[in-house]
Amino acid sequence: MEFNCVQFLQNKTILVTGATGFLAKVFVEKILRVQPNVKKLYLVVRASNNEAATKRLRTEVFEKSLFKELRENLGDEILNTLLSEKVVPVAGDISLDNFGVKDSNLREHMKNEIDIVVNVAATTNFDERYDVGLGINTFGALNVLNFAKRCVKAQLLLHVSTAYVCGENSGLLPEKSFAMEDSSAKLHGWPNTYVFTKSMGEMLLGNHKETFPLVIIRPTMITSTLSEPFPGWIEGLRTVDSVIIAYGKGVLKCFLVDVNSVCDMIPVDMVANAMITAAATHAGGSGVHMVYHVGSSNQNPVTIGEIHEISVRYFTKNPLRSRNGSLITVSKVRFISTMAMFSLYMTLRYKLPLQLLRLIDIISPWRNGDIYGDKNHKIKLVMRLVELYEPYVLFKGMYVSASNY
Repeated sequence: MEFNCVQFLQNKTILVTGATGFLAKVFVEKILRVQPNVKKLYLVVRASNNEAATKRLRTEVFEKSLFKELRENLGDEILNTLLSEKVVPVAGDISLDNFGVKDSNLREHMKNEIDIVVNVAATTNFDERYDVGLGINTFGALNVLNFAKRCVKAQLLLHVSTAYVCGENSGLLPEKSFAMEDSSAKLHGWPNTYVFTKSMGEMLLGNHKETFPLVIIRPTMITSTLSEPFPGWIEGLRTVDSVIIAYGKGVLKCFLVDVNSVCDMIPVDMVANAMITAAATHAGGSGVHMVYHVGSSNQNPVTIGEIHEISVRYFTKNPLRSRNGSLITVSKVRFISTMAMFSLYMTLRYKLPLQLLRLIDIISPWRNGDIYGDKNHKIKLVMRLVELYEPYVLFKGMYVSASNY
């Protein structure tokens, strides 16, 4: 299958939105590494002009360690030549018609040359403002579809969504598309702005695609690379990683979670491979409307309890160091399985003692610093984060995946 996918990419012109994002840059690196004879990559990034877009791509994509294997294999000169010949930076914004591209010559080149459109651009902030979330995740997706329809050679729109558009449903979750009449937030229980606007984006695509080929990829929690271009590459802390690091730093003492819940994670290179395979499989298929889950819960599940045990063993053997250089000793976390019990725990353990501190601050206003205000802010932040992540740490769904990439 990989040979067929590599062959498929040859002489193809591909447009990728959100090109500076974590998944998009892995996708682009994979294409350049396995098929340097790709015809052209139009990479859309948010920037004031194409010069600024070029600079963003250089500093935020091609100079990253992700590209070190490609750079070592080809050498700086050949890689730079490859990038200059194959990559076309596009300063654009998917919330605008035609991505807001003002250069009419560039627009015409894109519409006459593009074979595959890949929409990776999104705002992933759980509590994003609705106007921003709708502009990018919902109407932005429709703008990308409308642009793809104007491309005379376009064979496919590959849209990256999220597995969590299922809302808070439980049990086995099938790979099925949404219909416009399914848009009741109450019916599906979407827990935040991100998944709600992403699901509505899918609805608009399905409603307006007509006969244009559409494939929707729904990854679960995307983590570091498994093997390509090398194991363990990641950028920043992503989803569950931030919780694991907080534990390793010794700051995570309790957590709202069901230890028996499956934590569905998927390496980013597997998602990129799934995208390429899906494109090669369905490009040019009139009327195609496919949905693919890309996750691990149904075929290779790992529970949150198991992740905790692995974390305990790892940080016991490889402890982190504190700011003063001392080794941090970790202990097992207190897990609380319901929001009601977690709120009670926070009240008894932190909020009530905090009220005593507030009383001391009132009695002794000359004390240095607003200790009460600082700690109260941190407690409110913790509770807000717990509310945001509650649907996922207590999630009871398992994603059915018809295809194994």
